[in-house]
Amino acid sequence: MEANTRSTGRLPAAFLTPGSSSFMDFLSDHQPELLPGNRQLPPTQGVIEAPHGTTIVAVTFPGGVVLAGDRRATMGNVIAQRDIEKVFPADEYSAVGIAGTAGLAVEMVKLFQLELEHFEKVEGAQLSLEGKANRLSTMIRSNLGMAMQGLAVVPLFAGYDLDRERGRIFSYDVTGGRSEEHNFAATGSGSIFARGAMKKLFRGDLTEEQATTLVVQALYDAADDDSATGGPDVARRIYPIITVITEDGFRRLSEDEASELSRAVLQHRLEEPDGPKAALL
Repeated sequence: MEANTRSTGRLPAAFLTPGSSSFMDFLSDHQPELLPGNRQLPPTQGVIEAPHGTTIVAVTFPGGVVLAGDRRATMGNVIAQRDIEKVFPADEYSAVGIAGTAGLAVEMVKLFQLELEHFEKVEGAQLSLEGKANRLSTMIRSNLGMAMQGLAVVPLFAGYDLDRERGRIFSYDVTGGRSEEHNFAATGSGSIFARGAMKKLFRGDLTEEQATTLVVQALYDAADDDSATGGPDVARRIYPIITVITEDGFRRLSEDEASELSRAVLQHRLEEPDGPKAALL
C-alpha cells in the first residue's frame, strides 16, 4: 500500500484486488497494525486508570427496540466525564451502546460503522441483523489481549430485524461470546440494578412511549444504587441518550424529548422515591 502512485494518480494495487467484503479483513491483510486488537502494550503493574463507560439498557416493544445509556464516565472513584455519549447508530437499522474502556469502545464503534458501510458498498445490500451481531462479536474477540490487561469493551447491540419484523437485542462478554437477549437487557456496572427494574416493569404490549419511559426508570434505579452510573442531571441539562429503532430506521430522541421524559420520571420519584410498584400477583 506504500507504492508510489502519486505520479500516475492510480490507487495502490491493494485497493483494486478483489477480496473479502469485510473492511477488517482488508486491514488485516494489508495494514494489520491499524487494527485495535493488534496493538502491543508494554507490561503493566496494577490497574490501568482510564475512563470507563457504565450502564447501557435496552428493551423491545412490538414495533421495535429502545437502546439507552447514562452519561457518566468514571476513572476509579473519580467522575471523569458527566456528559459522555455511549449510544451510537451502527447503521440505519441498528445501534451500539458501549460499556467498558471508553476510548477503545468508541474506536471499536467507529470501526464497526465502517465495516457495515464497507460491506453495503461492496455487496450492494445490508448485512442481516444476525450478520451484524456476528461481525461485532469478532471485533470484541480481537480485543481480548487488551481485555486481559484491564481494557475491556463490553457493548450492547440492538436493531430492527427487517426479515423477522421485530426488534432484537444482543449482549456480549469480553471474549466476544454473543447471546441474544429476549425482551430486555443491560450491561455495565449498574446493569444488575437496571435489570431488576426492567424485570418488574416489562410487559409484552409496551408502546414506544412506555418503552422509553421504562429505560429511564431503569437508568434511574441503576444510578440510585451504583455510583458509577449517572442519573438525569436537570441542573446541567444532561439527560440519558435514548434511541429508538423501528421499521422506519434509527432515531435518537432530541434533547427536549429526553428532558421531558426525564423530568416526568423525576416528578414521579418525588412522590414514589423507589419508583413504580409492580403488582404482587
